[in-house]
Amino acid sequence: MVSPLLDDRPAARLLAAPVPARRTRLLALPEVRWAALSAVAFLLAFPLDLAGAPGWTWGPLYVLCYVAGGWEPGWAGLLALRERSLDVDLLMVVAAVGAAAIGQFLDGGLLIVIFAVSGALEALATRRTADSVRGLLDLAPATAVRLGDADEEVVGLEELRVGDLVLVRPGERLPADGTVVDGAGEVDQATITGEPLPVAKEPGDEVFAGTLNGTGALRVRVDKDASESVIARIVEMVEEASETKAPTQLFIEKVEQRYSVGVVVATLALFAVPLLLGADFTSTLLRAMTFMIVASPCAVVLATMPPLLSAIANAGRHGVLVKSAVVMERLGGVTRVALDKTGTLTEGAPRVAEVRVVGEGAAKGLGSAEVLALAAAAEHPSEHPLARAVVGLAKERGLRLVAAEDFSSVPGRGVRAVVAGRVVQVGSPAALLGAGAAAGAGAAGGGAEVVVEEIEGLGRTAVVVLVDGDPVGVLGVEDRVRAGAGEAVAALGRLTGSAPVLLTGDNERAAAKLAGGVGITEVRAGLLPQDKVAAVREWEAAGEKVLVVGDGVNDAPALAAAHSGIAMGRAGSDLALETADAVVVRDELATVPAVVALSRRARRLVVQNLVVASVCIGALVIWDLAGHLPLPLGVAGHEGSTVLVGLNGLRLLRESAWRKAVRDA
Repeated sequence: MVSPLLDDRPAARLLAAPVPARRTRLLALPEVRWAALSAVAFLLAFPLDLAGAPGWTWGPLYVLCYVAGGWEPGWAGLLALRERSLDVDLLMVVAAVGAAAIGQFLDGGLLIVIFAVSGALEALATRRTADSVRGLLDLAPATAVRLGDADEEVVGLEELRVGDLVLVRPGERLPADGTVVDGAGEVDQATITGEPLPVAKEPGDEVFAGTLNGTGALRVRVDKDASESVIARIVEMVEEASETKAPTQLFIEKVEQRYSVGVVVATLALFAVPLLLGADFTSTLLRAMTFMIVASPCAVVLATMPPLLSAIANAGRHGVLVKSAVVMERLGGVTRVALDKTGTLTEGAPRVAEVRVVGEGAAKGLGSAEVLALAAAAEHPSEHPLARAVVGLAKERGLRLVAAEDFSSVPGRGVRAVVAGRVVQVGSPAALLGAGAAAGAGAAGGGAEVVVEEIEGLGRTAVVVLVDGDPVGVLGVEDRVRAGAGEAVAALGRLTGSAPVLLTGDNERAAAKLAGGVGITEVRAGLLPQDKVAAVREWEAAGEKVLVVGDGVNDAPALAAAHSGIAMGRAGSDLALETADAVVVRDELATVPAVVALSRRARRLVVQNLVVASVCIGALVIWDLAGHLPLPLGVAGHEGSTVLVGLNGLRLLRESAWRKAVRDA
């Protein structure tokens, strides 16, 4: 295991730094600006209207609210009419104008604001996803060092051709997919495969564009055009999945076309037919307007939105950011869950789980504490993740570290240093045990064969420690499983009725060990991003509604393709966070089944509210059609049902609602 020492040059440090995200400013979107203006105007007008202030103080504010929030859906609705389509947005605008025409400015303004804010949130989510996809392209450097017959030249990526030889120095990102032809180094390729540790690369090994070279200069032969690289394919898959994913709608929106047409036709008929039969114009118009008001879907909209928005707010207080009401509704419908490994079920950082004294360790009078102290002292100058894990455990145990001398690091092998007069080597068993055996470390049971047996019984990634050429200890390294991972897996299995599946780019052995520890029986390992997407589409083709939980760039295509996607927020990549439908901000895996359970309860409340709203609207409509419904009574009944379903939905704001969701999970 190599412990790289990053180049101190400013350029190398800059290249090794995280790529900044491209983010559209909130107010850069016209939908957000119009919705904000509409909401502010409404919030200023509402208290004045409620307090009985003169009409000239709040009237212009309501006009501003209506125009700012209603012109865009109104115009879109008119354009839809040209295509012989009538949507509920246009009906909302008409209903709001109708409400204003009979003096119900507050009702109409509330409708306008609800729809304007909803549209702004949808536009923002779409733009942020596009931003993160564009930012992903920045993972690959803009230029590359191409090697010629006599010298080297800096060229743009678009100038690289298959077969070109490029030089990648320590701390630089790989410019293209290719094969190492000379040199050795350790490459952090977590963005592509999700592996938690840098991978040693030697001649003949495959490397990917956008991954980070830690140590050692690499000469790489370009094998693929930039447009065909794995990182480019990830971008393409995210965009394809976002475009081809079926449009999601709230329950009421699924019947909006028929409902809107029905209300408009009925209103026109209620106005035109009596006029043709000689009825009075004013009374007929008033009756038609009363019908449109009582039939307008205010109560139905509020039947749907408050439960979902309340659930979103409650989940947010407990560390889960759900991006929209549509997402909250969809989460409750999942039937299968696919989980990533590194950074999702695990914390994504290595730790030393075990220290064993082996070989000549006992003969040299060393215990596990002494072996750990020597290894930590040798690793202390290194910046490798494994080095940090070894040093971290030594400090945690209060061990005193002696300053190391003559430190050196060799890619693919490990580190070497002189500690208190002893030559200490820490690194790959395959590399160091061969050297130790060759040096004669085979006597008295201290040979490489015995140490290999210890490593095989370890069941973890092994790091061997040599002192003066003799193997004296083995460190067992693993990625720490998140607290509550097993309980979360079991809860998701109970909720969906099917056992969760592990999808990972890590190796089969590591994946199987982790899966066994958290109760997962189905494992798909060694997957590239396109393989994860293929698995999701396979399940969805069989009728499953798949929830994908991940955190990395390599998870983003699957998050986009799935019915629902949840990203782990603390260490999650920008692309995963923007592509996912929800984000676990505090990295508490137990909140995933809880938010699914909360979504299911919200869906049940939506159904309850729709029944109440439908009964109230139906009763008022029948009264208006069969008899004479006074306008004030119609408005009171309409508003009463609206308030009733609104209050019912707000029950999910209570802390007890989250506790019940946790119990249900």
